[in-house]
Amino acid sequence: MIRNYYVCLFKTALAPLAGIAKRQRESSLSIGLRSRMIGQSRFNTAYVTMWIERILLPKVSQYLEKGKAVLLIGPRQVGKTTLLEKIAERHPQKTLWIDCDEPDLRRQLTDITSSALKTWIAEAELVLIDEAQRVKNIGLTLKLITDRIKKVELLVTGSSSLDLANEINEPLTGRKWEFTLLPISTEEMLQYHGSQEEKRLLHHRLIYGMYPEVINRPGQERALLGQLSSSYLYKDIFTFQDVRKPEILEKLLQALALQIGSEVSYHELAQLTGSDQATVQRYLDLLEKAFVVFRLPAFSRNLRNELKKSRKIYFYDNGIRNAVLNNFQQVELRPDIGALWENFLVSERLKWLINNQYFANRYFWRTTQQQEIDYLEEKDGKITAFEFKWNPNSKVSFPKTFLGAYQNVETFVVTPENYFEFLTPATSGR
Repeated sequence: MIRNYYVCLFKTALAPLAGIAKRQRESSLSIGLRSRMIGQSRFNTAYVTMWIERILLPKVSQYLEKGKAVLLIGPRQVGKTTLLEKIAERHPQKTLWIDCDEPDLRRQLTDITSSALKTWIAEAELVLIDEAQRVKNIGLTLKLITDRIKKVELLVTGSSSLDLANEINEPLTGRKWEFTLLPISTEEMLQYHGSQEEKRLLHHRLIYGMYPEVINRPGQERALLGQLSSSYLYKDIFTFQDVRKPEILEKLLQALALQIGSEVSYHELAQLTGSDQATVQRYLDLLEKAFVVFRLPAFSRNLRNELKKSRKIYFYDNGIRNAVLNNFQQVELRPDIGALWENFLVSERLKWLINNQYFANRYFWRTTQQQEIDYLEEKDGKITAFEFKWNPNSKVSFPKTFLGAYQNVETFVVTPENYFEFLTPATSGR
């Protein structure tokens, strides 16, 4: 059964902008209702969905203010539009919704004047612009709204980093708050259905990840992830950047997927992809801006034999990583379970840090003698070291070299028996 969900959408009848479709109710005010079928996915399959409360929702709402823009960025298909709908639903103001997937609206927003913007916005008090990265010169348009139409609150979403098109940062300097929405987090699932149910689903999370549709549509995980990983996540890269060799991008993703939890060498990646180091670094930077992968640098302060310029690459989502390799083999049969466990923990911890605005430096540590620590966080001069073990009975000892070189270090071992403490550390103080 498909549920209809309505978002109040204000579009003034005074707007002289031809081609803007209006759906008006029988009212003296030109207040329309945009019908959005939450049960209708972008993959054109009907289903009944559940709403999992996003931790960022009240935070984004709290930062809405006149004269500033709130930017909500993140990968495609993580729920940015749905979050906008929830904000519109919970705010009583007259709302103007501009969906930049619509070609006519994109054209109207491109190089628009402040006078035309004032006429378009009219009596609206909350302006929502969805998929803003699709509009040329959108940064200048947003600057006009924040500078010239100070009565409105402005919330903008973009798939991938909006500065992928070099449009946003400079025009909005000092005029924006920025948030990143990633796939559903373990913390959000714990709030939704509790620790017992979520622990039962650990193996599923390791294989299929945490994208909203993957969680909402059991039994269709492979098809959904296949479509996401084949092109959808990289749409903005191909739209805004000159990617002349997409086959190298595919080879690079596969090479990175095989090396999660290990140090990566640009030289080695260039050899594996039949490319050069400059191309590898450029494509890797684009994949980071599209929220497909992220880097973890090496920690180095006191010891000569510490690796200083090394880095690890992780995927934001385990399901995407496995889809890149087309490997959905179950946990019990996987030789790469240690790498999957590490990628899951590091990416889920990153979600917690971002969702809760907990600012800490993140690293791994390794020496030329192969002594290593999986994950470090540094905050206010304090270092916390973590080792990740899939087998709870594994023996772990932190390198004496590290403990002797650095003071004020706490150490923790994370296993399937205690991982909630690592991924939802508010109650435990970490």
